[in-house]
Amino acid sequence: MGEIICACVLFLISAVLLFLAVRSFMGRGFLLNNSYIYASKKERDEMDKSKYYRQSGVCLFMLSVAFLVDGLAVILSINGLYALFYVLIAISVIYAIVSSIKLSK
Repeated sequence: MGEIICACVLFLISAVLLFLAVRSFMGRGFLLNNSYIYASKKERDEMDKSKYYRQSGVCLFMLSVAFLVDGLAVILSINGLYALFYVLIAISVIYAIVSSIKLSK
C-alpha cells in the first residue's frame, strides 16, 4: 500500500512539472528562472524572456520525465529505473548549468 501512495505522489509531481513545462514552452505564467527572479524591475522589462521560458520549459520537462520514471520504478520494482532516474536528474542539472552560462554571454 505504501508503494502505491509513493508512486501516486511521484506521478502527481511529474504531472505538475509537466503542466509547468507546457506553460513555459507557451511563454505563459510566472517565469521560473533565476535570471528573471533575481533581475531588477528594469532588467525584467528589457530582457528577452522567450529564451528563459524555453530553458525553464526544457528543465521542467526533463524533471517531469525523471519523476515519471521514478514512479514507474516504484510500481514495477525495477532497480534499473532508479539508475535512469538519477541519470535524468544529472542531465537536467548539467543542462541547467550549461544553458545558464550560454544565456549569460
